[in-house]
Amino acid sequence: MIRIGILGDIGSGKSYVARNFGYPVFNADIQVGRLYKKNKKIFNKLKKTLPTYFNSFPIKKDNVSEAILANKNNLKKITKIIHSEIRKEMNFFLKKNRKKQFVILDIPLLLENKINNKDDILVFVQSQKLEIMKRLKKRSNFNKKIFNKFKNLQLPLYYKKKKSHFIIKNNFTYQSVKKDIKYILGKIK
Repeated sequence: MIRIGILGDIGSGKSYVARNFGYPVFNADIQVGRLYKKNKKIFNKLKKTLPTYFNSFPIKKDNVSEAILANKNNLKKITKIIHSEIRKEMNFFLKKNRKKQFVILDIPLLLENKINNKDDILVFVQSQKLEIMKRLKKRSNFNKKIFNKFKNLQLPLYYKKKKSHFIIKNNFTYQSVKKDIKYILGKIK
C-alpha cells in the first residue's frame, strides 16, 4: 500500500483533489465531525478540560468556535484531545485498506502532527490566494478569526511545498486536476 498525503493551504481544495484520486480517502475533517456527533468519550474529555464551553452532547461546532475564540490556548487543548482519537481512526482506516494499491490521507495537519511516514508520497495543492478567500467566504461557517488561529498552527506553505514530491495547481476545474492526478499516479506506478 502506498500512502499519498495531501498538503496545502486551508481552502486550497485538498479534499476535492483527494476524492479525485479514485482510491480510499481518510478525511480528517469528516472524522472530526463524526467524533463531535458520536463520541461521548471525546465530549467528556472536552467537558473536563473546558467545562464552560462543553456541557451538552453531541458537541456543537458553535461551542468549539466559542472556545477557540475565547482563549488562544483552547485550540491547542481541543486539538490535543481530538488528535489522539483521529490517529486511532486513521490506523483503523489503514488496516481496513491495507490491500489497496493506494490510500489518500487528507489530513490538514499531516506534517505538523507528525502523522506522515518517511515513505509517504506528498502532494501539495497550490491555489491562488484570492480564489481561496473567495471560496472560504462562501462557507456558511466561515470565521476570519478562527481561520487565522488555524493558520497559525500550520507550517509555512513554502516548507510544505518544498517537502512535497508533486504539486497540483488547482484552478478548481475537473480537467486540470484529473490530468495532474493521472500524471502523478503514472510516475508512482
